[in-house]
Amino acid sequence: MLGSQRLRQGSRIAAVAVTAALAACASAPPRHSDDLCAVFRQYPDWYDYAKQAEKRWGSPSYVLMAFVRHESGYHADIRPKRRWMLGFIPLPRDSSAYGYAQGQDTAWDEYLKDTGGWFKGRADMEDALDFVGWYNHKSHEALRIPYRDARHLYIAYHEGIGGYRSGAWRRNRQLLRVAAGVDYRAREYGAQLGRCEKEFRCDGLFEFWPFCR
Repeated sequence: MLGSQRLRQGSRIAAVAVTAALAACASAPPRHSDDLCAVFRQYPDWYDYAKQAEKRWGSPSYVLMAFVRHESGYHADIRPKRRWMLGFIPLPRDSSAYGYAQGQDTAWDEYLKDTGGWFKGRADMEDALDFVGWYNHKSHEALRIPYRDARHLYIAYHEGIGGYRSGAWRRNRQLLRVAAGVDYRAREYGAQLGRCEKEFRCDGLFEFWPFCR
């Protein structure tokens, strides 16, 4: 029993250490976050990560990026603000959301269980995009929401699959406004990417833009 407790404690310590290391080397937010072409020019690896998640889970890369842009503004280690009592006593945060995709502990643990890889981190863009793709895939399978329907995918992402099924979100005007904003950003990102994506498809040894296939 004591050995298993030590093992669990060691696993938690290792996970915290990995998260801290990932946050320490995280990229600064892109300079022009409203322009997906500019975002990918500044961070070409992000294009690769988004396309990998798209191929694995089905959600278009521009939908995934719109989610991340809204959730964190491309800040790797962002959390909900902590409340304080009497100005100096820290109270629990409103949620456990963390990282680029603001994944909460319960959903993140389920993602890790489904996909493996205990060295993944919410402050890592590759893992965050894969997490959003995974969650949207679950919403698509359970609720039949199309992969390109950023509005309803975001509602399911925010409310959970059970919350979406309940339909209570239809009376939540604030959530509907936010979801409409995410949908608008996804559409804008999609149109922008359509004009510049050829730049990021150069993956062969002797390929370079604008002569990529």
